[in-house]
Amino acid sequence: MHKPLAIVVALAAAFSQHAAAQDIEKVVVTGSNIRTTQKEGASAVQVISAKELAATGKSSIADVIRSISANSGNSYNEQFTGSFSAGTAGLSLRGLGQKNTLILVNGKRVSPYATAQNLQEVFVDLNSLPMAAVQRIEVLKDGASSVYGSDAVAGVVNIILYKEFKGTEISAQVGRSTEGTGQDDKSVTLQTGFGSLVEDGYSVVFSADAQWRDKLQQDQVGWMAGSDFRGNPNGTLAWVPTNYVNNDPTQWLGGASGANAGPLAVQPYGEITPGRSGNVLAYNPATYKTLIPGIQRAHASLRGTVKLGQDHEAYAEVLYGRSRADQTFSAPLTVGTGLRAWNNGTQQLDNINVVLPVGHPNNPGATPLPFNATLFDLGPRMKQGRVEFFRVLTGVKGYAGGWEYDASVGHSGSELKESVQNFVNRYEFEKVLADGSYDFVNQANNSEEVRNRLRLSTLRPAESKLTTVDLSATRELAQLPAGALGFAAGAQWRREEMDSQTSTAVLSGTELRPAINIIDGSRDVAALFAELNVPVLKDLSVNLAGRGDHYDDFGSAFSPKASVRWQAAPWLLVRGTLSRGFRAPSLPEITNSTSVSYGNVVDPRDPISPTQARGITNLTIANPDLSPERSTNANFGIVLAPNNRTSLGLDFYRIRTEGVIGTESADNIIANEASAPGKIVRDAQGRILTLYRQYANQGNRSVSGFDIDLRHVQPLAAYGKLTVNAQLSRVLTFEQPLAVGRPLTEGAGNNYFGSIPKWRGVTGLTWDIQDWSNTLVWNYIDGYEQTTRPGERVKPYGTFDLNLAWKATEAATVSFIVHNLGDKRPSWDSSTAFFDYTQGDPRGRVASVKVNYRF
Repeated sequence: MHKPLAIVVALAAAFSQHAAAQDIEKVVVTGSNIRTTQKEGASAVQVISAKELAATGKSSIADVIRSISANSGNSYNEQFTGSFSAGTAGLSLRGLGQKNTLILVNGKRVSPYATAQNLQEVFVDLNSLPMAAVQRIEVLKDGASSVYGSDAVAGVVNIILYKEFKGTEISAQVGRSTEGTGQDDKSVTLQTGFGSLVEDGYSVVFSADAQWRDKLQQDQVGWMAGSDFRGNPNGTLAWVPTNYVNNDPTQWLGGASGANAGPLAVQPYGEITPGRSGNVLAYNPATYKTLIPGIQRAHASLRGTVKLGQDHEAYAEVLYGRSRADQTFSAPLTVGTGLRAWNNGTQQLDNINVVLPVGHPNNPGATPLPFNATLFDLGPRMKQGRVEFFRVLTGVKGYAGGWEYDASVGHSGSELKESVQNFVNRYEFEKVLADGSYDFVNQANNSEEVRNRLRLSTLRPAESKLTTVDLSATRELAQLPAGALGFAAGAQWRREEMDSQTSTAVLSGTELRPAINIIDGSRDVAALFAELNVPVLKDLSVNLAGRGDHYDDFGSAFSPKASVRWQAAPWLLVRGTLSRGFRAPSLPEITNSTSVSYGNVVDPRDPISPTQARGITNLTIANPDLSPERSTNANFGIVLAPNNRTSLGLDFYRIRTEGVIGTESADNIIANEASAPGKIVRDAQGRILTLYRQYANQGNRSVSGFDIDLRHVQPLAAYGKLTVNAQLSRVLTFEQPLAVGRPLTEGAGNNYFGSIPKWRGVTGLTWDIQDWSNTLVWNYIDGYEQTTRPGERVKPYGTFDLNLAWKATEAATVSFIVHNLGDKRPSWDSSTAFFDYTQGDPRGRVASVKVNYRF
């Protein structure tokens, strides 16, 4: 047994020998370990109740949480199909990235996803968590490193599941989008439970849910089907030129007969690349682009609690999730200049010579012929990701010797098996290129035997594991004139492990144009924390908290926090917090990690297209010498409550981070090539092939803004009641240097650092009347400047959601749900080819019917 685990078990056993009275009037709110009767604390916490969850009409935790106004930017869901984490969904409070937002379930950590998002972000996949079991969600919107640790810099989301539930409740929901041929979306849920801790001395709750949704392709969405965006600012005919020789798209492979290769059409070069002349052979990429993967998900949750005498109880819970995401990864492979394969011996990429030899049927000349061709007859490259997630947690809690305690041990994991089809075998490609057995011009002539030799299917495994030991204890130390002096302390230990590998085909150099995200590391983290709540006056309290974390791979960090809560008047609450936090370097950033990814750069030294974006390869490695990011969080707010039906909150935040971890931008590497030539590899023509990058502490970041929270209930006598629930967030600053040593650049209201709209709001209006509960929600995302296209502004994006819920009988409720009631198209953004998938949704109007029945 690990030493920290033995200490926790011993302490838990000692506590269990004593007894104390239970104060059932007090509750623990996310962000503190001390129980309190206060409805509003010193930190801003948004609570989404079970009723509000149902009113959204959404069928997943991810869809609910990602719609909150504090999700400013830089968060991804399954629309990010080009990711190593395709099919997942995360949350990025304040736009600071998913790695800075901590996700808890019942106040305890769960394993992050099996591999990293955007190569470096370790995050919890919201799509792996159960929706049916959720009783409420609490969103803490200020830094909480002093209570929870490293990844709570931007805030905490605590998903609280039912501890008791009596009876059985089932529901079924069927919906369809209106874009193109329609996208079916179906879900079912089951919630059942029995027993009561008070009456029976035990309780058991079981929940299960499942969801199925069709894949949505770009060519199924009307306005994107033709990939013709010339009617939009800086829009082009977004077809892809291919099948040419001598690196000149206007010189067709096979001459006039070259159009026989698959879905090619003759297009004016200048319509695709402004300033060019002549005609090219090109294809419409919409056929090969998945906007939203097809998914199959199932989740289950089981929790049991039993009383151990009067003052103690033991609990155990199991969470399980299984999901599959299917997508068209991309068009068939294009071979040409820059084609490479991985060399595991040198940890570099080997160039593959793409030249038609003399005598090849497609080379009529007397010299070898460089060429470019898309292997359409092999079919589009497909990807399926299968994920299994689990958490097993057991513990004991209760009262002993004047202390309230909670001790638990948990183990959690996420396992990915990602398979791909119709990739290309390097060695078979080199054979058919040499012997002339593959016709690149008229691909209908190729035999199925040759095609099957070229096709390559692979499996990429990845796994993340988390083992935790938690102990916390709290008590009232003394009675002061203004109230009880509350104290909490605790210890935590956890082991983080991530083993994300690539396929054997990549390691052997067999797969052409491989994408790699290898992460292999583990670490132990131990922590001690304490918290003191001091009632200075009857209506004024001060909370002091501190936490020391020790990581065995980089060292230690201390995170203090001080907060003040002042009930200045019955109708006025003033609150504020000041804290220091940190984010430890993630396992991909600091341990054995190598990544190969693909992107686009504009290279002023490019001999052919110095003003046009060109595809390149990024090779990124970890840095064992990284320091943690250090942050300072300041928050100040007021809550006005003129009566018991109305509250208005205004909270300001500022987060300053030192030593932000990242890689040097491509633009900066290119601009400083002379001083660091080893970072760039060019081909024989002088065009960039590869950029070499390493994680480093790049510089500082300063983010500030405010949240407005309005809640009001208006009785309407015989006409029921109206409830207004509105949250509005404003990003004031998002400053960060574009490169090391450069001044801070403002990113609020533009897309320098990912799209960060200045305003985001969610306003819900619910009208309860007799057997109906009707909710209309307005979702608003502000526009922003497009920094790579000066003068272009992405327009605001606003949609309405409607949920008409009819209580047909005492047991049955029927809901009629429409998301995006006005069928609003996401705003055009030329930097992403059509729209920013972190901010918009291509499905258009989605209508569904839900039936809920309780036994």
